Amino acid sequence: MKKIVLSTIAVLSIAASSVSAEDTKFYVDDNGQVFTKSASDRKPLEMGHKSTPVFSHTDKLKFSGLTYIGLTHNRYADRVANPNETNFELRRAYFQLKAYLLDDPKSYYRVTLDMHQNAESDMVVRAKYAYLYLNNVLPNTGVEVGLAHRPWHDYEEHNAWYYRDISKVLIEAKNGGDLSNSADFGIMTKTKTEYFDADIGIFNGEGYHSDFNDDEASDKAGNGMSLEWRLTAHLMGVNGKDKQTKKTYADASFFGQYNKEHKASASGFADDYDDLVFYGVHGVYNMPSFLVSAQYVKSEDTAENNTFVSAQAGSGYSVNGEFRLGDNYEYRVLARYDSWTDKEQVSSDEREQTSLIAGVAWQQNHNVQWVANMIVKDNEKDAFNAKADTADSKAYMLTAQIEF
Repeated sequence: MKKIVLSTIAVLSIAASSVSAEDTKFYVDDNGQVFTKSASDRKPLEMGHKSTPVFSHTDKLKFSGLTYIGLTHNRYADRVANPNETNFELRRAYFQLKAYLLDDPKSYYRVTLDMHQNAESDMVVRAKYAYLYLNNVLPNTGVEVGLAHRPWHDYEEHNAWYYRDISKVLIEAKNGGDLSNSADFGIMTKTKTEYFDADIGIFNGEGYHSDFNDDEASDKAGNGMSLEWRLTAHLMGVNGKDKQTKKTYADASFFGQYNKEHKASASGFADDYDDLVFYGVHGVYNMPSFLVSAQYVKSEDTAENNTFVSAQAGSGYSVNGEFRLGDNYEYRVLARYDSWTDKEQVSSDEREQTSLIAGVAWQQNHNVQWVANMIVKDNEKDAFNAKADTADSKAYMLTAQIEF
């Protein structure tokens, strides 16, 4: 502890802009306390200029982090035992490193580590992203290769739905489409112009935390590759990413995925796989004081045998908006409504599952955001609806998002 105190004081004193370490004398007593005046029981504290280097084979490294800390109270309508639960949560903790390796200052290698709680309630760390980005491989077009972004999620979370800390986007949410997660192994081109963006990639298709090997024991295994895309028109010639309170923009997007032999078919026949084919349209309008956004997604049934239907076939929509108040628009009122209907064997058996989100947010500064909200899940049931996380419930949430 003594060494920690001494080191902290030394670092702070050297970094202070108004005081020179050469002109100021420090003294320390036997308890490790530091003083600026001498005394009989204090010894001079030597302030050397020796630094601790960080070694790297690149000229520039950039570190950043993002954490979601939350408190959630759940009320489950269908539970007899333990219908109420209250838990503190570390929903996600990301740590990111970018290494700028090439002469082009916009080309880099990125690795993002993701801390989360697994099914056994252990906190574990896994790789979320690990890719090389090469800028301007073609005119206005760069390339991500490795464990990379998929085309849609990152766009929506940085242009239309800014509250990933409380809910995933429609195509990833368990009480929504549950079609795709946000990262996968593959390669993606990223084209950016004033009025048009396009992300087009080829991936394994099962996502960064799923089994993509052809393992007969796993229903998550797939045999084929996945073609995925996002085409976005910036109708006002403005890309809104990360500047929602400073920009006015209007975007229209078409996105989707054709994942060949995505999962083992429900038919149970060996070497029988269903494709995952979905597509969606999305629009967003933003100005500093408010945002409104809407989308529609359809996922097709690709099962060749009419007796069986792909577990991910269905359709749905999502609408969200927010109003911003305050001198710097730091206070927000937010709402979102999701509806998703899985396709069943008989159309009359199809049931809708919905989520309503309502809340308020406070952007305390560039690093900290607070959100208080509730989520109401109201899902129709039938004998075929065995999908996970579809119980009717109400969740009351308090969240701190920390970013640096």
